[in-house]
Amino acid sequence: MNTTANSAPDESALTAEVAIVGGGLAGLTLACALGTAGVPVIVIDRDPPESQMAEAFDGRTTAIAYGSARVLDGAGLWADCVDEAGPILDIRVTDQNSPLFLHYDHRDVGDAPFGWIVENRTIRRALFKRLKELAGTVTHLAPVAVTALDRAESGVALTLADGRTVRSRLVVGADGKRSLCREDAGIRTTGWSYNQHAIITNIEHEEPHGGVAVELFLPAGPFAMLPLTGNRISIVWTERSEMVPWYMKQDEARFTAELQRRVGDWLGRIRPVGPRACYPLGLMHAERYTDRRLALISEASHTMHPIAGQGLNVGIRDVAALAEVVVDAVRVGLDPGAADVLDRYQRWRRVDTMTLLATTDLLTRLFSNNIAPLAMARRLGMAAIDRLPPFRPVKRFFMRHAMGVVGDLPRMVKGEAL
Repeated sequence: MNTTANSAPDESALTAEVAIVGGGLAGLTLACALGTAGVPVIVIDRDPPESQMAEAFDGRTTAIAYGSARVLDGAGLWADCVDEAGPILDIRVTDQNSPLFLHYDHRDVGDAPFGWIVENRTIRRALFKRLKELAGTVTHLAPVAVTALDRAESGVALTLADGRTVRSRLVVGADGKRSLCREDAGIRTTGWSYNQHAIITNIEHEEPHGGVAVELFLPAGPFAMLPLTGNRISIVWTERSEMVPWYMKQDEARFTAELQRRVGDWLGRIRPVGPRACYPLGLMHAERYTDRRLALISEASHTMHPIAGQGLNVGIRDVAALAEVVVDAVRVGLDPGAADVLDRYQRWRRVDTMTLLATTDLLTRLFSNNIAPLAMARRLGMAAIDRLPPFRPVKRFFMRHAMGVVGDLPRMVKGEAL
C-alpha cells in the first residue's frame, strides 16, 4: 500500500464521493446517513450480509443512547429497530452488597428514555433494508476486501481483491480495531489491556424488569443487566481474563447458577437464552483521526471499556459529525476530502472522545478492586450524588450525558436533518 500519486484514471472504476472501508454498524450507519442526504457512497464490506445476520456472527446487544437513536432515525433506520428495542427508564448503580446506590430516573430529565437496548442483529437487519432502499445512491460491495489503497492529492483509488477499482474523494476507515486504513496512514495508537474479558449472553426471567438497567460493581469488574423487550435482559459480565475460560466451559446448569448468584432474586428465576460469548477488554486511542483524504470512525480510532455502555454511541457521534462536515462541503461544491473539512471533523470529535476514554478508564480502575478505603469512598460518593441537594445539578448532568445530549452536538444528534 502507498500514498503516491494516482495512476491514469480507469474508466471502468466504480466512483463515488465517499468510499467506506468496513461494513460494521458504524460504517453502514454512515453510509445510510450520507445516502439519505444524497451523497454517493460505496461501502466495501468483507462479510456477506447473510452471514452477518446469523446469531453466531454477533450475538451482542448494544446500548443506544437517546441522542444516538436520533442519528439512526435521521439515517432512516430507527423505525425498523424501535419495536425490538428495550427502553431504559431507570439506571441503578451499586457497589457489591452496599445498601448505598445511585439511581437515575428518566422522568427527572423529561419523558424520553435514557436510551434503548437493542440486539445487534436487529440493527443489522435495519441497515441492510435501508441500503436496498438507497441503492441508487449507496453501493454495497460484499463480500470483498481492499488489497491496495492509494491516497493522492487529487483523490483516492482502492484496489479490491476481485480486481475492481473504487475511486472517491474521501475514504473512511470504519474497519475496526485492526484498521487497515489506519495502518496504511501510519497512524500510531496508544492503549492497554485491562486483563478483563466481557462474557455476554441474554437471559429470560420470571418477573418484569420495568425498564431498569443495573450496573453492579464487583471486584473483578462490572456486572451489567440491561433491559431487552419482554421478560429478557442482556448480561455484560466483566471478569478477570484468567477466569473466563473456566466460566465459558461450564455446562448450562452451572453457568445458570453463577448468573443467578450475581443477578440475585429481583427478577425471579432466570435461564440463559441464546449463545454465550466473550471478548477481551482494553483501551485504544489513535494519535489522530485523519490523514490525507482519510477519516477514521468508531473502533478504527478508539475503543473503550463497556463500563458506561458508550462504545458504539461514541462511534455514532463520529458518524453524525463526519456526515455533517461531508454534506456541508458537498452541498456548496467543495471537496469532502479536503484537509480543512477533515480538520473540522477531527477537532469536533477529539474532546468528546478523549473525555469518555478518560472517564471509562478511571471508573474501571476505581471500581474493579476490593480495596476497603476506595470502596467506602466510592459508596459515599454515589450516595451523595444520589441524595444530597447540592449534587442535583451534577446528577442531572450525568443523566443527560447518559442520553448522549451533552456538548457540541451534530445536527443529527439534535434530531435535525442533515
